[in-house]
Amino acid sequence: QLQLVESGGGLVQPGGSLRLSCAAPGFTMDHYAIGWFRQAPGKEREGVSCISSSGDSTNYADSVKGRFTISRDNAKNTVYLQMNSLKPEDTAVYYCAAVMHLGAFTTIQAMCVTGFGYDYWGQGTQVTVSS
Repeated sequence: QLQLVESGGGLVQPGGSLRLSCAAPGFTMDHYAIGWFRQAPGKEREGVSCISSSGDSTNYADSVKGRFTISRDNAKNTVYLQMNSLKPEDTAVYYCAAVMHLGAFTTIQAMCVTGFGYDYWGQGTQVTVSS
């Protein structure tokens, strides 16, 4: 089955940038919509951003709009989350998730909020934003 591996997390100062990667070694990801989610200690999991299987449609949480950018390179079986202007409240474990979907992106956009319905999840990568 599909395996997802996140990388790129770390410690960064407020205002800094990080790029997270979600890879599926040995698998083809072009039939999967991908979402990025995060969870901070004591808080509920929240959706950060999602991208359609083709890469032509995206969605962002209001809290990250204008600062984060999701993209994908299906030739490399990798999805990216570019995070700029990071804030302490962005501190969390970030997870990528996948669901096979080839239809209209609007039919699954609601899944981007909570992650319910995504079939495959990575182990997560820690992002810490602190002075």
